Amino acid sequence: MASKPPTGDPVQDAPHVTEARHSAAGLPAIAHTLRAAQQQMGVRRTARTLLKVNQKDGFDCPGCAWPEGDKRHTAEFCENGAKAVAEEATLRRVTPGFFAAHPVADLATRSGYWLGQQGRITQPMYLPEGADRYEAITWERAFAVIAEELRALASPDEALFYTSGRTSNEAAFLLQLLAREFGTNNLPDCSNMCHESSGSALTETIGVGKGSVSLEDLHQADLIIVAGQNPGTNHPRMLSALEKAKSAGAKIISVNPLPEAGMERFKNPQTPTGMIKGVALNDLFLQIRIGGDQALFRLLNKMILETEGAVDTAFIAEHTHGYEEFAEAARAADWDDTLTATGLDRTAIEQALAMTLASKRTIVCWAMGLTQHKHSVPTIREVVNFLLLRGNIGRPGAGVCPVRGHSNVQGDRTMGIFERPAPAFLDALDKEFGITSPRHHGYDVVRSIQALRDGRAKVFFAMGGNFVAATPDTTVTEAAMRRARLTVHVSTKLNRSHTVTGTRALILPTLGRTDKDTQTGGRQFVTVEDSMGKVHASRGNLTPAGPHLLSEPAIIARLARAVLGPGSRTRWEAFENDYGTIRDHISRVVPGFEDFNTRIAHPGGFTLPHAPRDERRFPTATGRANFTAAPVEYPELPEGRLLLQTLRSHDQYNTTIYGLDDRYRGIKGGRRIVMVHPDDAHTLGLPDGAHTDLVSEGKDGTERRAEGFRIVHYPTARGCAAAYYPETNVLVPLDATADTSNTPASKSVVVRFENTR
Repeated sequence: MASKPPTGDPVQDAPHVTEARHSAAGLPAIAHTLRAAQQQMGVRRTARTLLKVNQKDGFDCPGCAWPEGDKRHTAEFCENGAKAVAEEATLRRVTPGFFAAHPVADLATRSGYWLGQQGRITQPMYLPEGADRYEAITWERAFAVIAEELRALASPDEALFYTSGRTSNEAAFLLQLLAREFGTNNLPDCSNMCHESSGSALTETIGVGKGSVSLEDLHQADLIIVAGQNPGTNHPRMLSALEKAKSAGAKIISVNPLPEAGMERFKNPQTPTGMIKGVALNDLFLQIRIGGDQALFRLLNKMILETEGAVDTAFIAEHTHGYEEFAEAARAADWDDTLTATGLDRTAIEQALAMTLASKRTIVCWAMGLTQHKHSVPTIREVVNFLLLRGNIGRPGAGVCPVRGHSNVQGDRTMGIFERPAPAFLDALDKEFGITSPRHHGYDVVRSIQALRDGRAKVFFAMGGNFVAATPDTTVTEAAMRRARLTVHVSTKLNRSHTVTGTRALILPTLGRTDKDTQTGGRQFVTVEDSMGKVHASRGNLTPAGPHLLSEPAIIARLARAVLGPGSRTRWEAFENDYGTIRDHISRVVPGFEDFNTRIAHPGGFTLPHAPRDERRFPTATGRANFTAAPVEYPELPEGRLLLQTLRSHDQYNTTIYGLDDRYRGIKGGRRIVMVHPDDAHTLGLPDGAHTDLVSEGKDGTERRAEGFRIVHYPTARGCAAAYYPETNVLVPLDATADTSNTPASKSVVVRFENTR
């Protein structure tokens, strides 16, 4: 029997704190999975739904983008994936009566957890100018409101079309087509806030802004380095791949400021031995200081250069450019500077070198711990240098592996959701549809917020996501959103962004991954691209949450007809009726999708081409893989301050809060906590259990404050602290971004502690 949603908001700054765990998954994961699923779905619906997750004839998990192998387990999901499915497939409903009972001002006082627990939105909702609460509206009227505002703009560039990573390939392709036919490249997306740094670095160095490895490569590797990533919480199914690699003899190095239970020991819940005993994954844990990764890889590169026979000179001569300049910079790396930057000792780094030299096939995996710093792009370039030195790109068991955090975030970019599109993509799009796409660049996420703040953007349209909670500088972002004339959110459930509105606002309820999608042309399916470039179908199996829901492609197609009118030559109605027609157009616009409809019919889908991986061909400006030689950077820490990284709890996926526990770290019943090393806490006078305000200091002299955080003594790297987002996004200045990629620098925020009580 499913339970009812909470009526009141729980206290979040007084958790019960116990010792951190040293293993992940196992029987507790099974118990937590079933409990969460049954609370949202009930017993029968739980079984019916979870058995279809990530199956070839089922639907893609709306959580992370980790790939599936050809052979699937009956339970091909993790604990957090099951929670994501349960939240979407919930039996709880948010009806117009709910909105009538809750003014927007009341909803704005609620936590993200409380909002998300209320259930699925069942009808389009409208907040008229001057009104204090949302009211039901017809789809026709909703599209007319949006069309009215868009047509009134002085320029198409006053509109913003944001995309969340959950959006399907078909919907993403239609949204970018609508935006460009309307006349703008303002297509910010969640990639701007996560792996934009990876794409920037990889495009420059190897010519493709995606990872170069497959699941099979991980299984064949001799050495896997997991840097700035916590798979046990953020990509739990990755632990199974690491376990398989270990069984084949691979060594694993974890590079992270915090020890993480999943990397210490993985208790695979799909095997009896795994549940009881598990396997230790880490062979070496490098507890690095926040932001010290570039310095670490630079020194490793110096030592590789100094080791006779360690460099793959044949590969470098045939396939690379810029080696001499890079080698000169690497040889200048200094031990003392590196130890200061990393907080590591010499023995640990030398051990990492020995493991590197013993490996013939090396993979480096990373996530936000590398991508959200000012110097993230040169850090990832240095990782590429590290792999190029020994020929570890373009052969089995080796390569780059940026692990994407949202189900189709990589696919959305492939479909053209990008504010700086390649001219070749626009040329193909224009030829296919007979339009003239704008060639000037649009706004990314940070520049979109600045445009709203400054009055240069007036309409904000979001395809999924929780923009206000996901973005930095919360106070500035919310004020900017309130300056818009219209804010529109295509959503399945309530979130914070629905409470921070423009003059007028719309919530457009849509089908989820778990829902059946039936159109005039019959039963439909959508497609997604996983973190390793494999494209496959996704088919929901549940009756939709209400009769008034539309699919994402249908919403975009109907909106396009309302906005563009009869003058558009694009077959928007046909796209809504049969998604196969969308895929036909994709096949002629997007490289790698030729004969899309035929190939996607194959169970398990198909893998997109990747020139460095497939041919050792590097489509860069030089025609070769590029070594780079950027100066080494790392964050400086003034006296009396700590370096804060924002992160997720185990009861969380991105901005969706499933619960108030972080059981691997020993936190139960609260989220407003800050983890500080006991020695740093003693020096700063921060007793365990006390409460404090966190204060960051921007370059503009503005102080940003997050109030009322409980101090938890925790074995972080010295000089470092950690706290959950979105609660700490308020501390991240809007202009504190990564060079080149403009990604918010959420993993290296200098903070001080005030009003400790």
